[in-house]
Amino acid sequence: MDPIREKILKPSKETRQDFVGKTLSYASIFLIVGVVLAIFLFVASKGIATFTQNKASLVEFLTGSEWNPGANGPNGRPLVGALPMILGSFGVTLLAALFATPFAIGTALYMTELSSKRSQKFMQSVIELLVGIPSVVYGFIGLTVVVPFVRDHFGGSGYGILSGSFVLFVMVLPTITSMTVDSLRAVPKYYKSASLALGATEWQTIYRVLLRAALPGIMTAIVFGMARAFGEALAVQMVIGNATLLPESLLAPASTLTSVLTMGIGNTVMGTVSNNALWSLALVLLLMSLFFNIAVRFISRKGKM
Repeated sequence: MDPIREKILKPSKETRQDFVGKTLSYASIFLIVGVVLAIFLFVASKGIATFTQNKASLVEFLTGSEWNPGANGPNGRPLVGALPMILGSFGVTLLAALFATPFAIGTALYMTELSSKRSQKFMQSVIELLVGIPSVVYGFIGLTVVVPFVRDHFGGSGYGILSGSFVLFVMVLPTITSMTVDSLRAVPKYYKSASLALGATEWQTIYRVLLRAALPGIMTAIVFGMARAFGEALAVQMVIGNATLLPESLLAPASTLTSVLTMGIGNTVMGTVSNNALWSLALVLLLMSLFFNIAVRFISRKGKM
């Protein structure tokens, strides 16, 4: 073959690099998708075994209040009522988000609209420090500070949903604050300039223009914070009391899905009713994580419109 023709038809170095890069990228994508699907299918197969193998009722699982997988009820079915843990998880999650949201929005507004550059750097360092603190440290602080505070000022034993909410409030605050800051900074500058030019005060501009324009991003931040709170295990386990009973009040000992999982999964044998019931709780957690992700995508899509 003619050397010139051979040189033209031979793939160049850039073409080979491009092919290798695309191959690695697609392989990584398929690997990630495969891992996610494998995790979901594995947890789902274990979780539904409670209802297919052990003949538990899905309705009783979601609405029952008695949790004792090793025993059977009058109808011969396992006592796997998960309602106390579901209510406990939602209780601490919603309260933590309710406590954290005003503080997060206020901090974000201060960092983006009111503070100097030095103050912004300081606040950013504080937020990053809060993110880096391990969960067990938050749990110890909650055990030695929050629980006695709740007991002395609100009554009860100090263990309960309120204490768990206070601990989670500090844990989710950096997440909501950071994403709220990003949302406020993403608002076009001319929104603020136009509002001030029309005679609005700075606070009117913040309330009626900036916050409303950044609302989809703020809602996304809140949902992410709730997802973080819903899946937290160790810190909540140390302060909530871990009683698998329907919470009668915010001050009564309760439990969450994650606290029951972390306490019980190491004390059961694979394939038993108790183990399958815990996998069912894990499946509920996984479905809730999926729900939070769908909610985030929906909010983001509505914000683009």
